[in-house]
Amino acid sequence: MAEGRVVMISGGSKGLGAALARRFVAEGAAVSICARETDELNALAEQLRSEGGRLIASSIDVTSESDVAGWVRATHDRFGKIDALINNASMLGPRTGIESYPLDEWRSVVEVNLTGAFLCARETIPALRETRGTMVHVSSGVGDHGRPFWGAYCASKNGLEALSEMLAGELAEDGIRSNAVDPGKMRTAMRAAAYPDEDPLTLPLPGEVTDVFVYLVSDAANEVSGQRFQAQKFDMPG
Repeated sequence: MAEGRVVMISGGSKGLGAALARRFVAEGAAVSICARETDELNALAEQLRSEGGRLIASSIDVTSESDVAGWVRATHDRFGKIDALINNASMLGPRTGIESYPLDEWRSVVEVNLTGAFLCARETIPALRETRGTMVHVSSGVGDHGRPFWGAYCASKNGLEALSEMLAGELAEDGIRSNAVDPGKMRTAMRAAAYPDEDPLTLPLPGEVTDVFVYLVSDAANEVSGQRFQAQKFDMPG
C-alpha cells in the first residue's frame, strides 16, 4: 500500500518510530528517519539498508528550525519528492502536579512534542503540496483530554491534536491531508518510564500497531483528513 512512497519519520531511531521505519521499508517505501540519538539511528539505518531498504538517516534536533529544514531538503534531494510526514518524535517529561512542575522541563517537552511537530509540518508543506501528500501526527491516550499529573506531555499532545485539525483545514485546498493517531499502550521505553510497575509482556510490540499508519499514507485514505484514530482499534480495510 505504500510502495513507491517517500515517508519521513521523526523520532525514528527506536520504539514506534523504528517500527514504522521497518514497516514502510517492508512495504516498498523509501524512508527518511531522524533522531537525536546518533548510535541507535545509524545502527537501525545500517540494518535496514543491509536488508535492501531505501533509507536515509539524519541526526537532528526537531526543535531547531535549521535542522528540520535541512532534513526536509536532504530527503527531497535524495528521493525527488516527499509523500508523507509522520510526526513521531516525543518526550515524556516528569509526571508530577502543575504546582511543582519545573519550567525547564515544561519547555523541553513542549518544544519537542509540539514545536518540533509544527516545524516538521511547516517545512514539509511545499513538498507535500507537489504530491498531494499526507501528515500523520502521533498523539497519545492523554492527547484528547486533560489528565491530572501528566503535565507538559498531556498539554503538548492535546496541542498536537489541535495542530493536526488546523492543518487539515488549512491545507485541504492543496490536497494535503492531516490526521492524528493514538498508538495506545505499547512495549516501549517511554511506556516503561511512565508505568514502571507495569508488566511490559502484557503490551503489544510497536510493530503490531503500524497498520493505521500504512493506511493513512496509502491511496485508500485519499479522502481521510482531520480525524483521530486509535491504532489498536483499527482494522485495515479489505
